[in-house]
Amino acid sequence: MSDDNKVHVDLRTNFGKGFARRLRAEGKIPAVIYGHGTDPVHVALPGHQVSLIIRRANALLDLDIEGTSQLVLVKDVQKDPLRQIIEHIDLLVVSKGEKVTVEVPVVLTGESFSGTIVTQDVTTIKLEVEATHIPEHVEVSVEGLEEGAHITAGDVTLPKGAALLDDADLLLVAVSVPAAEIAEENAAEAAEASEAAAE
Repeated sequence: MSDDNKVHVDLRTNFGKGFARRLRAEGKIPAVIYGHGTDPVHVALPGHQVSLIIRRANALLDLDIEGTSQLVLVKDVQKDPLRQIIEHIDLLVVSKGEKVTVEVPVVLTGESFSGTIVTQDVTTIKLEVEATHIPEHVEVSVEGLEEGAHITAGDVTLPKGAALLDDADLLLVAVSVPAAEIAEENAAEAAEASEAAAE
């Protein structure tokens, strides 16, 4: 884990919407830390730094809470639906070596066979991984795949130490030919057949 994920936080003792609004006005994000059977801890995060970190899925933060280090996983980010301002973040306590369940983005690479289209049915897969080794994404190559090809969750090459929690038969990607092209081909074949019959 990089030093970029080290975050100094302030403990919060005041609560309520008014106080949360004041925090956000100061460029901070209200958050709560929970898990491992501990009482929830309310903190204020530095807004700009954390906003950059949580662009990645399943971001792991190394919090400095009054001199004590605490690893946490970003579990939920609540945003204002109109202004897209982060209103609150839920953080889950984790420890090195601990396994966690995460949804990891599926990224497609390559180009399927000419004339085909790729449909991605599922954009994330559920994995169990070590908290400190969560992959940013898993890659699935569609290079050269022809009509009728499909890729399931079980076909994905997982990072070392990761276990698939989704059904191995879960369909991620299907390759097909657009219906319009099929109709054009059928029409062309029909025209050729009628020309041949006319001769």
